Parts: sequence; C-alpha cells; structure tokens
Amino acid sequence: MSELVIKDLYASAQGTMILKGINLTLSEGETVALMGPNGSGKSTLAYVIMGHPSYKVESGSIEFDGKDVLSMTTDERSRLGLFLAMQSPYEISGVTNRDFIKQALDKRNTSEKKLVSYYKFSVKLDKAIEELKMDKDLADRYVNESFSGGEKKKNEILQMKMLEPRISILDEIDSGLDVDAVKIVSENINELKSRLNMGLLVVSHYHRLYEYIKPNRVVVLINGVIAKEGDNSLLDYIDTNGYDEIRKEAGLFEEDTVELLETCAFKGNK
Repeated sequence: MSELVIKDLYASAQGTMILKGINLTLSEGETVALMGPNGSGKSTLAYVIMGHPSYKVESGSIEFDGKDVLSMTTDERSRLGLFLAMQSPYEISGVTNRDFIKQALDKRNTSEKKLVSYYKFSVKLDKAIEELKMDKDLADRYVNESFSGGEKKKNEILQMKMLEPRISILDEIDSGLDVDAVKIVSENINELKSRLNMGLLVVSHYHRLYEYIKPNRVVVLINGVIAKEGDNSLLDYIDTNGYDEIRKEAGLFEEDTVELLETCAFKGNK
C-alpha cells in the first residue's frame, strides 16, 4: 500500500518557523482529520505538501510511493497523484472550467496518443456536475469568477472527481457551504474515496463534516507541532473542551505569529 510519509518536517515563511518537526503518515484508503486552533499551521502543511512557493522547507522530507516529493514541481506532484482542495480557491479570468480541467487531465499524459477524448471528457464532466448539483453553465464560465463561496468549494471537488487523485488534502472544504451542500460534497468525496481507495487529509474546525467523512485517525496540530493523536473520540473531546487541555498536556503556549504568517504568505501570492 502506498503511503504519504512526512518526516521531521520544518517549514518557514518570511523567516519565521511555522512547522516544527512534523511526523505524519497517510496511507491510501485512510482518512485523517487534521484539527487545531486558528494559526496552528494546518494550511501551511497542506501548501508545503503541494509546493506553495511562499513556504520554505528548512529540513525534513516528504515521500509518496517511495518518491521524493520535495524535489518535484507542483505539477509533478499532481501527476504523482496528490491533490489539494484549497481553502480560498483562485479566480482565473479568461479560462473556462471546462478548458482548465481538460488541460489538467491532458498534462497528466506525456504522449499525445493518450490525450483524453473530448467526448468522453465532456460526458464525465457533465455527470460530475450533476452529481454535485452544480449549475450546468459553471462548466463554461471562467474558473471561480463570480462564483459564490459554496460554488467555489464544489468546484474544488469537481476538479478532484475529474482528476481522480490517490491522496487528497481538503483544506476547510466545508466553509461557505450550507447544510445541504456539505452533505452533497461529503457524499461525492466518500464515493470517490471508496472507488479509488483514495487517502484523505481533511482540515476542518467543524464536527459536522466528520459526521459524514469519518476519519480513521485524528491529529491535533498546535503551534506547528503535533500535540496529540487519537481515534474518533478525540473529535468529541475537542468539540466539548476545545484545545486548552491538549495545549497544556503538550506544554505549548498560545502564539499569534503562525496565523499572521500563514495569512500573509497566502495573500502575497494571489
């Protein structure tokens, strides 16, 4: 079974360390909930895995299927089978959803003889849009331009359904979604996970999402370090008690620096 293996990972932004020795393994077919207070480094970890240029890896390693992920460009990581559904998806003016996803699929093939049939692609895209209960015209609108918050999040899952990755990182995919939309998105994620044996690293503050996408493990990240790991019962504990006791157990103190740097680093590349 293939694994995403993160060892002793340190990463910084603007000269300040954010991730401080992360050790985490995610297997295909497994779902891991990544929890933690605002500014704990959750989004940083997601962006570092996918190669966001605002974050610098100081030391440590990330491997998937025995390959050195950190030596790859972002598109190479995608072709390897990694996918990130972003917390704040970009708008791309002048490029339609249909063309964007078709180009992404084609780039996964190095031979022109293996380019995806446009007919088969269109049938699959239309079916995925229907399953997500999205407006049909979104396929031919510019990527995320004038989309609502909920439409942007569904669009991330649409891309995931079309690309069929081996490991998906979902960074607060439920924010901006109403109750019905969370259920629809979760059902599509679960179907894809089951069919592909896909691994999931799920970032969310809300217990509601984990009622639909049930994790095998819960990992709590505080101030850039993994403070606690456990089974699903840890979700109930956090929902009731928050993070203060976990912080005290781990000997950690509140810091605001990470949250500020995560926000600034991301905005600087919009």
